[in-house]
Amino acid sequence: MPPGGLAFDVGAHVGDRTDAFLALGARVVALEPQPDLARRLQHRYRRVSNVTVLPVGVGEHDGTTTLHLCPENPTLATTSEGWVRTAAATPGFDRYAFSRRMEIEVVTLETLIARFGVPDFVKIDVEGSEDAVLAGVSTRLPALSFEFLPQNRAVGMRALAETERLGTYRYTFSPGESLVLPDAWTDAEGIVRALERIPSDGQTGDVYARLVVH
Repeated sequence: MPPGGLAFDVGAHVGDRTDAFLALGARVVALEPQPDLARRLQHRYRRVSNVTVLPVGVGEHDGTTTLHLCPENPTLATTSEGWVRTAAATPGFDRYAFSRRMEIEVVTLETLIARFGVPDFVKIDVEGSEDAVLAGVSTRLPALSFEFLPQNRAVGMRALAETERLGTYRYTFSPGESLVLPDAWTDAEGIVRALERIPSDGQTGDVYARLVVH
């Protein structure tokens, strides 16, 4: 992240990653569709001029969609019907019910780029819709990350394929919430092998991608 760079925090939640971007001197567009969390972010950053909070989701198309919320755990919200079904059958997630629904506005990364410019980094954490977020952009992104859930492996693999559609990238995987970026980077085939080695009940984490400059 260069000084004064631009970051998109897609699925900002309570602003942990937004704070990290700010610490690097970045401008941040924080996107959070859950109304309570969006209001919290707006209040938290009301006096921070280089943060813009948008109470919207990000997806493949501009428009509206249904957001499924878990009242027992506000960290869990998704626009993916598939993830709702998968979570119900996945140990660890099956104790949570996505029992609340609401219609939300959705924009694409391409729409955000038209408004704010090409981001230096895009962080994507949207509980099973990471592939849809990346399907909504055609601009080559310099760097990005997306959450990988081994319990929902197919979405992660599709997100990887969407990233490769944009250009040639190098990849690494950061497990859990460690915020530690490994030194070892690999190509698309290498990260696929690494992700395939994670068992279906293994630790979640984030795939990081940086564009190969020719």
